[in-house]
Amino acid sequence: MRRTAVSLCGAAALLAGLVAAVPAAGADPRTAPGAPRTHKPLAWKACATPEYPRLECASLRVPLDHGHRHGRQVTLALSRVRHTSPAYQGPLLVNPGGPGAGGLTTAGFVAASLPERVAARYDVVGFDPRGVGRSTPALTCRPGHADPVRPDSVPATPALERANLHRARAFAEACAKKYADVLPYVDTVSAAKDLDAIRAALGAPRISYFGYSYGTYLGAVYAKLFPDRVRRMALDSVVDPDAVWYAANLAQDFAFDARHKAFLAWVARHHARYALGKDPAKVEAQWYAMRGAVAKEPAGGKVGAAELEDTYLPGGYFDGSWPLLAEAFAAYANDRSTEPLVRAYEALGAPDAATDNGYSVYAAVQCRDAPWPRPWSQWREDHTRTHAKAPFMTWNNAWYNAPCAFWPTASLSPADVRNTALPPVLLLQGTDDAATPYEGAVTMHRKLRGSSLVVEWGGGNHGATLSGNACMDRYLAAYLHHGEVPRSGGEVDAVCKARPGPEPEPARSGDGAARGAELPGPLRFRG
Repeated sequence: MRRTAVSLCGAAALLAGLVAAVPAAGADPRTAPGAPRTHKPLAWKACATPEYPRLECASLRVPLDHGHRHGRQVTLALSRVRHTSPAYQGPLLVNPGGPGAGGLTTAGFVAASLPERVAARYDVVGFDPRGVGRSTPALTCRPGHADPVRPDSVPATPALERANLHRARAFAEACAKKYADVLPYVDTVSAAKDLDAIRAALGAPRISYFGYSYGTYLGAVYAKLFPDRVRRMALDSVVDPDAVWYAANLAQDFAFDARHKAFLAWVARHHARYALGKDPAKVEAQWYAMRGAVAKEPAGGKVGAAELEDTYLPGGYFDGSWPLLAEAFAAYANDRSTEPLVRAYEALGAPDAATDNGYSVYAAVQCRDAPWPRPWSQWREDHTRTHAKAPFMTWNNAWYNAPCAFWPTASLSPADVRNTALPPVLLLQGTDDAATPYEGAVTMHRKLRGSSLVVEWGGGNHGATLSGNACMDRYLAAYLHHGEVPRSGGEVDAVCKARPGPEPEPARSGDGAARGAELPGPLRFRG
């Protein structure tokens, strides 16, 4: 799914018959449940941060191609927070989403955010997936690919379409030139097999798993490949496994447009603070007028139309950013002040080195995982039709994914994650989530027999747990602590109310967008 520099997120690969080709449990004596460890234990070393003082790190070598175990190796960077309770329940592997998101600090975030009595029972283990962050090799296909100012994302002229197509093709060609030998093995199934290699290195017969966003799909693929090695599995903000990945991105376009309208309606409700009008439709017209203006003259020389969309896209993930975004909007619309808008871009939308790496892995995984249209005419037709109904980010998202039209490796077929062999799985989902729309959670619920779905009704933030909703957190804690899941017999097993939306920040002297928005830990990266 679409990622941003500050969040997630703006979503496996499996050839037909591949599941049947996976060795049966117990066929590999090094990874069979309960098998003794036959290699050196992981060498954990302290890697504390001020925020997570108990964090430890290690590395693990795994095959680049899991079909050739003794061939070329790659290295995964791991982290953990050790258990402190004698009632130890084994490792809890955690993933923040992506694809392309690093997960080393996710272990610290989850261990610190769960109730102490729950976290104490687990070794909470994070990891940078293959190609990401401190894992090696780390992919960076085309440094500076997202630097400002990019061409307007809406291809209103043939020249704009050509310019954006050139960027997409150049990115795919750069990846092919630098990583031709690696790209065939950067996919969700390979990452799921890496998870099992981590399990084996930990000496655990089974793992528990907690994943956000794309991490829900990674978890479901792991469960398909190794169902007998799953102890507990919690999936938050669930990817639609039937829409991987082209259809999922089109569905996102509608959901993000609705979420953007919710932001604009919030601005209208707070007319007294922002002075942009009480009618959401008129506020929306002013936002698009701002977009048209920066398309002609980028704010501060760096926020053009595409960068403006990048800046406001995080508002679809987390409404805690709305006050900052509203202040920047009001400053520009009312006073033509560009500095607050530039600061909002730098806080929420600007790329950095981590963005270059994360986007490279994002593209590698999504383009390899599943088929994408190769004729550009289909992209143009589908996105023109979608843009007419959902203009906020349709074309921005199209260009984000467009390298897949030119990708150098052949696409695989998506995994069929249907599963009847798992212990109860807990699914957690907001009804108004834009990055992973609600329907995907319902689909996953049907495919994982015996799973339970807990819904945050009216919740639009991406990541329903460990971000302030005590009701959702109680269901997660009860599941990880005792294995308890709610049961209703219907489509939804339990409902929590969404948290109240944000309140505007008081007006401050000077420009109003001097501060960045602090997003919940796992939402700094998403999918």
